[in-house]
Amino acid sequence: MRTVIFGINISIDGYCDHTIGNPDEELHDYFTGMMNEVDLLFFGRVMYQLMFPYWSDMAKNKSGTADENRFAERYTSIEKVVISRTLDHAHAVENTRIIRSNPAEELVKLKQQPGRKIAIDSISLLPELITAGLIDEFRIVVHPVIVGKGRRLMDDGSLHEKLNLKLVDTIPFKSGCVAHHYLKQ
Repeated sequence: MRTVIFGINISIDGYCDHTIGNPDEELHDYFTGMMNEVDLLFFGRVMYQLMFPYWSDMAKNKSGTADENRFAERYTSIEKVVISRTLDHAHAVENTRIIRSNPAEELVKLKQQPGRKIAIDSISLLPELITAGLIDEFRIVVHPVIVGKGRRLMDDGSLHEKLNLKLVDTIPFKSGCVAHHYLKQ
């Protein structure tokens, strides 16, 4: 059975916003390495629209730094599933399909197929997928910033019971970011 990982960048005070940090080469290389373990990305609509066409344009035009271009090429090349009731098309990004309903049921089917790891990229789907027991690993990168507003990793009351995790690795970066790698117990 395939392993499902959830990875995210957050502030020290627990807010998830792609604009809070200032990713450097070391951090891009970390996420590129994580993507090298993955052969399927599982998105919610909002996160998908934040990531594409931004990264696919960068991969196509080689418009970023060398580390950004490496990440963009790898990220764009991975097969993608987007959960959305409203998205009409996938921004001309190849290897992307849209699923209209039942994200947990779809992820169960995908976990049972042969392949490498599946990466979840959706805050809105997180409580449902945790409750269904479908996420095996958490890779949380904490940025050295306190923002005081924005989207929280989990809303109050979104889980019915706590989820205990086991810390298996911590990586400090020169930028002050710290990557925490947890496994579900």
